[in-house]
Amino acid sequence: MQPNTLHAKLSLLPLLVFVGLFLGAGLYLQSQGVDYAFYQLPAPVAILPAIVVAFLINKGSINNSVETFIKGAGHNNIITMCLIYLLAGAFSAVAGATGGVDAVVNAGLSFIPASFLLPGLFLISAVVSTAMGTSMGTIGAIGPIAYAVSLKTGIDPALMAGTIVSGAMFGDNLSIISDTTIAATRTQGCEMKDKFRENLKIALPAAILTVLLLLFLTPEPQVVDAKPFEWLLVLPYIFILVLAVAGLNVFVVLFSGIVFAAAMGFTGDYQAGSFAKDVYKGFSDMQEIFLLSMFIGGLSEFIRINGGLDYLALKIQKLTSIVAKWHRKVADQLGIAALVLVSNLCIANNTVSIIVAGPVAKKLADDGQISGKRSASLLDIFACVMQGSLPYGAQALLLGATFKISPWDVSTSSFYCFILAFTAITVICLRRNKA
Repeated sequence: MQPNTLHAKLSLLPLLVFVGLFLGAGLYLQSQGVDYAFYQLPAPVAILPAIVVAFLINKGSINNSVETFIKGAGHNNIITMCLIYLLAGAFSAVAGATGGVDAVVNAGLSFIPASFLLPGLFLISAVVSTAMGTSMGTIGAIGPIAYAVSLKTGIDPALMAGTIVSGAMFGDNLSIISDTTIAATRTQGCEMKDKFRENLKIALPAAILTVLLLLFLTPEPQVVDAKPFEWLLVLPYIFILVLAVAGLNVFVVLFSGIVFAAAMGFTGDYQAGSFAKDVYKGFSDMQEIFLLSMFIGGLSEFIRINGGLDYLALKIQKLTSIVAKWHRKVADQLGIAALVLVSNLCIANNTVSIIVAGPVAKKLADDGQISGKRSASLLDIFACVMQGSLPYGAQALLLGATFKISPWDVSTSSFYCFILAFTAITVICLRRNKA
């Protein structure tokens, strides 16, 4: 079927319904002054009307439509992604419950030179976020500490908040247990270790430039008090990172990490009963993204069989046709970036935007002969760029509330996100034949 047919266009309607409901509810609630307006309507609920629309416009019987939906929801990539979510959630919950997060934060604070305060807090946020796999968890852990440091030292609260969200987005983008990494690698069909290495080529230069900028912006040297910590509680985060980079199967990495984190906790007062509850809590924490991934998988199957993905890919390629005259790979990579940027702008959730944009990005990557690790890296990078820059994103909202400033001030001070976008585009253009 030709991707420019009316049916191909109609197949995209359910996706537009989902984005419209999610975005519309957020904008309306925000106008009413509701806190965290874009997070009041759970995404798995917002997508249900879209699924109904997909059933109504799909050709064939209701039984055929049900089979199509189940085929998409039960796709190997979707189920694998969901299982990884569960294990990642369990590791994060167990490692956090044993005191690992506080240990990592205080370990970092203990080694920050007084004249390196802002770059140091950026690096602490980056390390914690990479270890935890969540920018929100990092901000929740470090935000109050950074606010106290800001009051004590007189550093501009917006600059301090922007530093924290910058480090948090660095780790969220790179972490092998981050849901954005899981979604990007599964939708693009590449290994986590390969995506990590590809991602690092872009994120590391951006981080170095950010550190230099923050070093310049740091005021007169200040002393920060750090609490005592146990190195044993830091080890689980180092453990899973080393195993992942070494190339072990992700299921082995995460399961081993859960056991290792519990073992470190058992050296203190952590109990076996608490371990079981924390594992289940980690599973529960991933319920929303688990359900949404399956629903998006089912919805994407309707779009795929009716030519919607081909239609979208063709439209994006037309938009980047001027660049394509110079270099096709560059054009398709910029198309992937634009696709996920717009998706995240509408949805205000980097993981959901990757899941939504993933199939079309895969089509663009295949057409442009772009490697899976590069397309996965670009998806994750530009989703995090937009998420860290959104004044109505959860990260800016939480830090705005913590620091008692406008979320706009937070998002406009997230220098790493802007530098990361510049670095990524530069790499796309300069390394155009190595994608």
